[in-house]
Amino acid sequence: MSDPLFPYCRRRHADPVASADALVVEGLTVRYSGASHPALNEVSLRVPSGRRVALVGPNGAGKSSLLKAIAGLLPPQAGDIRIYGNSVGACHHRVAFLPQRGEIDWRFPVSVERLVMTGRYVHLGWLRRPGASDYLVTRSMMQRLGLADLADRQIARLSGGQQQRVLLARALAQGASLLLLDEPLNAVDAETREIMGAVLSELQQQGTTILVATHDVGRLESDFDTVVYLNEGRQVEASVGR
Repeated sequence: MSDPLFPYCRRRHADPVASADALVVEGLTVRYSGASHPALNEVSLRVPSGRRVALVGPNGAGKSSLLKAIAGLLPPQAGDIRIYGNSVGACHHRVAFLPQRGEIDWRFPVSVERLVMTGRYVHLGWLRRPGASDYLVTRSMMQRLGLADLADRQIARLSGGQQQRVLLARALAQGASLLLLDEPLNAVDAETREIMGAVLSELQQQGTTILVATHDVGRLESDFDTVVYLNEGRQVEASVGR
């Protein structure tokens, strides 16, 4: 039986390479069109499966660019990215990217449940409609993030913390084994921090690999295995915690 085709780009799914790290980045250079300097300049990173890694640095350091390159949203100018031993895009359902909240148009007329359901579309393709199992996963993730009572609420009527939890629920509904989170706890309430922190810890215990771009340096040693420092697109240093 042939491998299933990826429903959007018609590429074949690729199984993880045995014993491969979750993520390997080698000499990655990324430059935005028209920019005088690269957003990332020869960045290298190796992340074993099940690790929780913080990307730390000032605005413009390259944290978001690194996550977007890994997610396949920015093409590398040089270097290589391997995800479970495969090239970027070999199997998109294995990687979930959570953008910064400000990059989403929250005025779009969609309910919480409908937005979380979009995390299942990578498995459905263009023509299949969500089935009972997709609704089960969607509602389970909403329950997990404390959103069950908000299923029918329009996303424009959510608080900042609720919006951030919806984005994480959508990423979790995808069932990815590598999560790329861009400032997930920026300007959110204490309840959201507690809920999301507990969910991320649980996911790591289950073997999920998590990369988090963050400005919150107060809990790096307790919450992360490795801290990668970026500045002006270059990797300054990396420190290993637990």
